[in-house]
Amino acid sequence: MRFDIVTLFPDFFTSPLNSGLLGKALAKQIATVHLTNPRDFTTDKHHKVDDEPYGGGVGMLIKPEPIFAAVESLPHLPKREVILLTPQGQTMNQKMFQEIAAEYKQTVLICGHYEGIDERVLHLVTREVSLGDFVLTCGEIPALTLLNGVIRLLPGTVGKEESLKAESFEAGLLDYPQYTRPADFRGLKVPDVLLSGNHQRIAQWRKEQQVQRTRDRRPDLWQAWIEQQQSSSQS
Repeated sequence: MRFDIVTLFPDFFTSPLNSGLLGKALAKQIATVHLTNPRDFTTDKHHKVDDEPYGGGVGMLIKPEPIFAAVESLPHLPKREVILLTPQGQTMNQKMFQEIAAEYKQTVLICGHYEGIDERVLHLVTREVSLGDFVLTCGEIPALTLLNGVIRLLPGTVGKEESLKAESFEAGLLDYPQYTRPADFRGLKVPDVLLSGNHQRIAQWRKEQQVQRTRDRRPDLWQAWIEQQQSSSQS
């Protein structure tokens, strides 16, 4: 999969793109990431990318010309998604990452900055995406989040792909608690069932823990899971 990131701050991605599983996935060409700076497409001597909003207001807006020019300079692969990172967009979730990983060959990420971006840029965009109901100083942080969340789902990124199926949100529930050695740390003991060697009991315990943890910590997910179970039983 090809990712194109349209960003005023390409250096923001230098370390993350060379670290951990993300760095290994890119080294193995599981995905490629290309950084494009809209400032390179400006025509004035100061390479100005922002201006005051019409009608007045606080702050500056990113102008449409450099964004259009940057996006139009990119190759256009079949099954392409063009995403604007903005607080006004659809909140990221695991289902979104799964959809992008499965259905698209190219994802273009436009990182906003300053007070926002000229509304006409939306004519380039197929989806607006947000990290959550809060405001950040830049779109690079949510862009990196989406990049990480999608690439880790691509075949070959995670060593044991079975582990992806059991983690939080994959089945609509939070993950179960996990433990490693030592079995007793400062009086905090690993549950006996995990030491029993009975895989059927362990699987049952883990599912029960997922259900209980989701009910206690995320009532919204719990309710959605209950509705999904009811819908499945009726079909």
